[in-house]
Amino acid sequence: MAQAKISAKASEAAQQQQTGGQLRGRFYRSTSMADRSSRLLENLDQLELRVEAFRDAASAMEQEKEILLEMIHNIQNSQDMRHISEGEREELNLTANRLMGRTLTVEVSVETIRNAQQQESLLHATKMIDEIVNKLLDDLEDAKIRLMSLYGACTSDVPAGPIDQKFQSVVIGCAIEDQKKIKRRLETLLRNLENSEKSITLLEHQKPSVRQSCNSKQD
Repeated sequence: MAQAKISAKASEAAQQQQTGGQLRGRFYRSTSMADRSSRLLENLDQLELRVEAFRDAASAMEQEKEILLEMIHNIQNSQDMRHISEGEREELNLTANRLMGRTLTVEVSVETIRNAQQQESLLHATKMIDEIVNKLLDDLEDAKIRLMSLYGACTSDVPAGPIDQKFQSVVIGCAIEDQKKIKRRLETLLRNLENSEKSITLLEHQKPSVRQSCNSKQD
């Protein structure tokens, strides 16, 4: 009888030891898994920073391409190009076209992740800008005023003129990256308009001298 009790206690102790070992094993495995999970999460956090830096660098290259193309275009259409010999102008245009061609060989595209509402807002904002651009030749001054009101809706600075409230509400619904691109497009359009106005002003100033030259020849 005593032997049976001893055997039962020994069996119970062995069972408790085995159960305790399993629990300890589970505890150690759980701790190990938590460590690995923490390390993986830390690695992903670091990679996220690198991904954002990569996208920012690609976006900067995209902007640089736009700037280069605009600068080349402005040189080709500058007043200085109109006041040189035809041979020199032809040679400079060949160089400018070569540079533009080499710039266009660089393909940089940063896709923006949008939900359905942001996509709709982008299309609406683009349509509002395009409507003004399509009427540029009809009334240059009115187009400039309207573009400035759109630009005022995109900037945090105190605008110089009225703000298009409707456009502002549309732009707010766009993704952040699209908001920046819309603002850059308006800046480019306004710069081109300013350059066009300067060209027109220069041409107007040149007209009297041309008339005087013609009159002097007639005399």
